[in-house]
Amino acid sequence: MTTTATHTEARKGAADYLASRLIKPTDKKTKTPFEVPIIDISPSFSSALSDRKAVASQIRSACTSSGFFHITNHGVPDTSRAAILSEAARFFHTLTPEQKEALHVRHSRYLFGYEPSTYSYVNPADRDADAAPETKEGFNWGYQAALDPSGGDGLYRNLDGSDAPANNWPSESALPGFFEVVREYYGHVLQLARHLFRLFALSLELPETYFDAMTTHPGGIARLIRYPPASHPMPFDPDNADDKAEIGLGAHTDYECFTLLLCSAAPGLEILSPDGDWVSAPAVEGSFIVNVADFMMRWTNDMYKSTVHRVVNRTGDERYSVPFFFSVNYEEKVTVLPTCLGEGEEPKYGEIAAGEYVLERLRATTSEG
Repeated sequence: MTTTATHTEARKGAADYLASRLIKPTDKKTKTPFEVPIIDISPSFSSALSDRKAVASQIRSACTSSGFFHITNHGVPDTSRAAILSEAARFFHTLTPEQKEALHVRHSRYLFGYEPSTYSYVNPADRDADAAPETKEGFNWGYQAALDPSGGDGLYRNLDGSDAPANNWPSESALPGFFEVVREYYGHVLQLARHLFRLFALSLELPETYFDAMTTHPGGIARLIRYPPASHPMPFDPDNADDKAEIGLGAHTDYECFTLLLCSAAPGLEILSPDGDWVSAPAVEGSFIVNVADFMMRWTNDMYKSTVHRVVNRTGDERYSVPFFFSVNYEEKVTVLPTCLGEGEEPKYGEIAAGEYVLERLRATTSEG
């Protein structure tokens, strides 16, 4: 059962933070510079600690400013990236309504499976306000040892601590080869995420292996998401970004440690700047977009920014994305790191249970609330 503190933080704490960020500042006379830096992480695979620390320093700079950055030369094969985007299109266009219904997330305690656009709002306040449905549809799954190139350690437990199989896959006869493509791609990004966590540790002046024992059977929820073409395509206008926009995925922060995002060519990711302006995220060929999520913000006592973002497909093309939300082992507790507290500084956040927090955040997004 979810603890009172974790429940409160997952529901009220998260909602209050999002609401505060969506209030546009009125007292700022100058604009805060905002950019999504591009970080070549190839030196991070060097045997020289100085090279790895140099990349970690760039990550620290991005995390204390925009909370978003691109990574290039990350080692995930282009063939695997292209294949998973192709499988996303095949999933949504090949399966019949009856086959999708059999995979519906309402059948899962963890919201794994097919998620139609009308079932959830990523920002629960939009549901409560009877906002127009988000246009996205998705397919969600989580970590299992068969997807982990390391084989796992046999200790993985679901978000609620149970150990029953949780994923809900389409049958091989319905989508031949689908699982194998997912398995290959997931394995690549899982290993990349573990590598990035070592860089995050260095960026926080922690031992490089600080998080290793926390990621032996980590939470790793991934999604295939389809955003349909806009009814009335028009380019992004920073001065009028909310004018009749069809929201694919509403304003939100991610829940876990950080997110690795792969997306197709159609733009759509929009980031809320410190000044309260929506900024269209630039595309960078061959990159992943990485963003800080709520656990990292809590760990760092707000030093690293869990930045509000949304998705609006303003084009006449379908947009596909594959976000990978990386977490620690779900039984871990998240509390402020000692290296992120100055002398005499008090933690802004209390301890929360990782898996319980994520599960409660997910439950808050559904039509049942």
